[in-house]
Amino acid sequence: MASTAPQTGTAMPAEWRDFFTLTKPRVMTLVIFTAICGVLAAPGSIHPVLGFTAILAIAMGAGGSAVLNMWWEADIDAGMKRTMNRPLPGGRMQREDARDFGIFLSGVSVLLMGVAIGWLAAALLLLAIIYYAVIYTMWLKPRTPQNIVIGGGAGAFPPLIGWVAVTGEVTAMPILLFAIIFFWTPPHFWALALFVEADYAKVGIPMMPVVAGEKPTRRQIWWYTVLLAPIAIAPWVIGGTSWLYGMTAVTLSLLFAWLAWPVGSRMRAAEGDKMLPEKKLFKFSIYYLFALFAALVADRVAAYQGWIA
Repeated sequence: MASTAPQTGTAMPAEWRDFFTLTKPRVMTLVIFTAICGVLAAPGSIHPVLGFTAILAIAMGAGGSAVLNMWWEADIDAGMKRTMNRPLPGGRMQREDARDFGIFLSGVSVLLMGVAIGWLAAALLLLAIIYYAVIYTMWLKPRTPQNIVIGGGAGAFPPLIGWVAVTGEVTAMPILLFAIIFFWTPPHFWALALFVEADYAKVGIPMMPVVAGEKPTRRQIWWYTVLLAPIAIAPWVIGGTSWLYGMTAVTLSLLFAWLAWPVGSRMRAAEGDKMLPEKKLFKFSIYYLFALFAALVADRVAAYQGWIA
């Protein structure tokens, strides 16, 4: 079991690439994309410079919280095959430098958002940072198999903040965008956890497959997929989008369910099967979210241009 407080150790001088790696750039891609979609899909308009500033602040906040996550979990990362070569467990950086970098990015992002855009958006950004770096990383993840369920809110903030940056208010549509990512996270992440279960077990992280077992995890992946579908379609149902988004959401959700069914209905595939159902679901789930939010923006552009009623 990893220690709950990181210890300082010697490390080689860090390069800029190491600092960049700490921000989890692959995860950042999805954060930035959904934030941009929130800005572009929101009713009204925002000056391009302010829109860019809002996205920059969200990216900096997400990056800062990711850095703090890696700082806190350095011992855990050292014990997992897929994370052992990250800058901190790899010995390429002092832990204090990572901590200070994360605090700096987080603080500047909130101040930038507040001064340039508005303090409601800034407050939501601060909440997102605290949610991920403290509530999820330090509290939920090492203590409960429901860590991903509750912690999913951390990744659900970007489109909500982007929408609020334009409109200055929280309404049903941005809440639904938040809910889509919130309910998408468990089937997405548990699908990953199923094929890296040994890593989590090794370092004592109580992920659902480790604590509850494989069968209950697969069952919950299916039920969260079922819950996700109506939430993904809801923006169309409440009149926030046209049929263009609605039909896309229906199609994507049916495909998601089609891939989730074999994951939820059976145990591990035979040894040697290089494309396990959970791997297929995990990969598709990423495309699913990108496509769903892209459809949201396309719907907004089509309505603005008068191409659809």
